[in-house]
Amino acid sequence: MDARSLDMPVDPPAPAVTGGIARIAPLVWRIVAPNPSPLTGPGTNTYVVGSERPVVIDPGMHDEAHLARVLDVAGRTIEAVICTHSHPDHSPGAAELRARTGARVVGLPAPRDPYQDETYVPDATLADDELLRYPEFRLRALRTPGHVSNHLCLLLEDERLLFTGDHLMQGTTVVIIPPEGSMRDYLASLRRLQPLPIDALAPGHGTVIPDAQAEFARVIAHRLGREAKVITALAARGRATVDELLPAVYDDVPVALHGWARHSLLAHAIKLVEDGRASASGETYEWRG
Repeated sequence: MDARSLDMPVDPPAPAVTGGIARIAPLVWRIVAPNPSPLTGPGTNTYVVGSERPVVIDPGMHDEAHLARVLDVAGRTIEAVICTHSHPDHSPGAAELRARTGARVVGLPAPRDPYQDETYVPDATLADDELLRYPEFRLRALRTPGHVSNHLCLLLEDERLLFTGDHLMQGTTVVIIPPEGSMRDYLASLRRLQPLPIDALAPGHGTVIPDAQAEFARVIAHRLGREAKVITALAARGRATVDELLPAVYDDVPVALHGWARHSLLAHAIKLVEDGRASASGETYEWRG
């Protein structure tokens, strides 16, 4: 671990700033990648955990300046690189860090869809509830499909801090893109986390979320509220396509983002079919009540 990193004060509520470095827990440093956007906030968060044999969580994009900052914080010695999932803003840096340090890349194999990082090839696969033991800390891997089928969260047990990847994001909600994304799985994964000993969330985008339980409840309520809007709009029409439902269901979202919102709307519609409350014929959904 670089001596300058150990000198940084611990500041959990430090805002996530593009290109910025913050120490959010005694053994956790956050480095924000330079990929800000309406979907990624200030950028993708990369976390360095531990000072003796650091682990990197979500190395982010393959950007030379970003990876140099990660290596500077870690002291250029990395035990492992763990990817919460294989979307191209989270995992492309893994192959380069492996090449430079010899670190193992760990995660779940990527599904086959056009939204994955093609360079991501894990050296080892994590089992659900697997406990990773390191000299200074323990990380528990928790499979949380929903945003994408190979998503996992990591619980830093002693700190009761959950690294959420894209399962939860500060200030917004994640996009769910079927078929590898599933609204039903997403809600089930959130409910699975609720009874666990988690105090705070270290999201893949944004600042630390201090009250984990309140955030779980908020996001579940938000998703169920959106589902209720889908039901209202579909029941009023009887039969409709996702594109016909989109303006009513996402009337509170800027039109510029409706292309992304459409994916989550489709995920909601598929969940209604899975729940037996709607049927599908091609791209048309029919309300069954």
